[in-house]
Amino acid sequence: MTGVVVAPLRVEASALRMPGLVVLHGGMGPRRAAESSLRLASAGHPVLVAGVGGALVPRVRPGDLVVATEIDGPRGRVPLPSAPLLAAALRRQGLTVHLGPIASSPAVVDGAERARYAESGALAVDMESAEFATLPGPTAVVRAVVDTPDQPLWRPGTVLRGISGLRSLRLAAPVLREWCEAAGAGELLMASPRSFCAGVERAIEIVERALDRYGAPVFVRRQVVHNAHVVRRLEALGAVFVQEVEEVPRGATTVLAAHGVAPSVRAAARARDLRVIDATCPLVMKVHTEVKRYTGRGDTVFLIGHADHEEVEGTVGEAPERIVVVEDAEAAAHVRAPAGRAAYAMQTTLAVDEAEEIASVLRSRFPSIEGPRRDDICYATTNRQRAVTAVAEEADLVLVVGSVNSSNSQRLVEVARRRGTRARLVDDVSEVDLRWLAGATRIGITAGASAPPDLVAELVRCLRGLGRTKVTETAGADEDVVFTLPREVS
Repeated sequence: MTGVVVAPLRVEASALRMPGLVVLHGGMGPRRAAESSLRLASAGHPVLVAGVGGALVPRVRPGDLVVATEIDGPRGRVPLPSAPLLAAALRRQGLTVHLGPIASSPAVVDGAERARYAESGALAVDMESAEFATLPGPTAVVRAVVDTPDQPLWRPGTVLRGISGLRSLRLAAPVLREWCEAAGAGELLMASPRSFCAGVERAIEIVERALDRYGAPVFVRRQVVHNAHVVRRLEALGAVFVQEVEEVPRGATTVLAAHGVAPSVRAAARARDLRVIDATCPLVMKVHTEVKRYTGRGDTVFLIGHADHEEVEGTVGEAPERIVVVEDAEAAAHVRAPAGRAAYAMQTTLAVDEAEEIASVLRSRFPSIEGPRRDDICYATTNRQRAVTAVAEEADLVLVVGSVNSSNSQRLVEVARRRGTRARLVDDVSEVDLRWLAGATRIGITAGASAPPDLVAELVRCLRGLGRTKVTETAGADEDVVFTLPREVS
C-alpha cells in the first residue's frame, strides 16, 4: 500500500504536491492532527509527516531539513527507524539535512520554551508529529526549518525564511515520494553466516592489542581488512594506515594486513628495523606456502585471481618470474603452455563456481597440472556464497553490506545476480537507494566477511521501520573457526 504525505498547512501541502505523490492537508495543531491520524490509522497507509518547524539548536539554519529519528511528545519518545534511509536520500538530492529527535509541543514554541525543549536533545520542534508517530505502520517525519533560536518566529524576515523552508519542501518532494513507494509490509531474509570471519576478527584484534601493548601510533600497511568503517574505527584508536612500509618511521610498530604481502615488503620492513606484527590470514598464508612449494621445484604457477587485488599482489611476489595470473576462463583458455611442470592456486575470496570454471579449463588444457589438495577458496567465502545463493532464490532484492574494495563482498553480489535476483552492494545504510525497495516485499540481507555486524543490524532496523517487520534467519553452516594470535600480541 503506497504511503501518503500529511502536511499540516495548506501552503505546505501546495509546496509538496507533485505527480505520483499523495498529499493530505492534515490541519495545524495537535487536535487537528489527532483527527487526521485517526482517519489514517483505519486506512493503514504508511505516513510521512512533512511541513515547516522551528530549530532548537543554532547549527540548524532556516531552509535546512530535520529528519526525525524519534518524536518526543506527550506519550514519550517514539522511534522512527527508517529515518537514516530518508535522510541519506534527501542529502543525495543536494539538501542540507540533520538527523535527530524532533520534539512535539501543544503550541508554538519560542523564547524560554525553546530553550527548555532544546534541553531534551531535540533538534527541532513542531506541533503535530506526536499524533502520527504511534500509527501502527511505517511513519517518518521531515521538517523544514523556518525559525531558529537567533531568528525567532515573530520577527522581521519570517516571510523570507518561510519561503526558504517551503522551497526545501518542494525540492524534497521527489524523495518523499520514493519513501512512500518504498514503505510497506514485507520480510527480511537473513543469510547465515554473514559478516566477520575468523581471519578478519583476528586481524582487527591484532591491531587493537598492538595499540594496547605498544601504544599509539601503530602503523598498518594498507587497510588491515577491506572495510572503510573498520579502518575509521581503528584510526580513532590510534592506528595509522600507510601504503608502504617506507612511510613508517624507523623502529616503529607495524602491522601487515590480512591479505598478505610479498617477501620484498618483509625485507623492506627489516631494513627499517620495524617491529612487525603479521596479521596475514592463515588461509592466505596457506596459499603462499603452496605457491612457494610449487615454484621451489621449478613449476609454473597459474594463480587464479584478480591481478589488482592485494592478496594476489602479495602471492605473486613470492616468485614473480614463475607465476601467471589468470583472471577468467577466457584467459585460461589462451594462456601460454608452460615449458615444464605446472600447478595452480587460487585467491581465497573468489566466487566458488567461477574459480572452479577457470580451474576446469586449466585442467583440461594441462592434464598433468597439480592443484591444491583442497580448494584455496576460504571456508568463510564458500559459506557466505552458499548462504546468499539460498536467499537470492527467494528474494526480490538482495542487499550486500560491504565496502567497494572488498573482493568477497563483490562476489556475493555477483553470486546473487547469477541467480537472476537484483543485488546491490552498500557500505552502510546511507548508500541504500529508496527506489530499489519499491515493490520489494522480500529482501535478502547478507554481509561480506570484512563488514561489521553492527552495520547489518542498523540496516535491519531501518528496513523494519519501512514495514519489513518479519525477519527470517535462514539455515546455514555453523562457523567455529578460531585462529591463534601472533606471539607479539598474544
